[in-house]
Amino acid sequence: QVQLVESGGGSVQSGGSLRLSCAVSRLSGCMAWFRQAPGKEREGVARIDWSGGTLYVDSVKGRFTISRDNANHRLFLQMNSLKPEDTAMYYCATGPNFCDPSFAAKSFIYWGQGTQVTVSS
Repeated sequence: QVQLVESGGGSVQSGGSLRLSCAVSRLSGCMAWFRQAPGKEREGVARIDWSGGTLYVDSVKGRFTISRDNANHRLFLQMNSLKPEDTAMYYCATGPNFCDPSFAAKSFIYWGQGTQVTVSS
């Protein structure tokens, strides 16, 4: 069974930065960060595939960076220039060997418990 534990969330002012970390018991070919705001559907934020290639939702391009540390089984999300619209519960997730082109939540089998990110204006 794959276990994932997120950390690094918190409350910051608009324009601030946070670095989320996810400890993963097993690496996979496709890992991602999702977020879910109250009353909203879970949204894919960023993913990193088997080759290290990355994909970001348009709203975070240029501000967020996903990365991984294979030796230490960790997934990271560096978030800069945070905006109130980024406020959400953030989850790390891992899927099968290859990333689904649709970047859908249903493609990811294992999930962490989530870490809250709150950005005030």
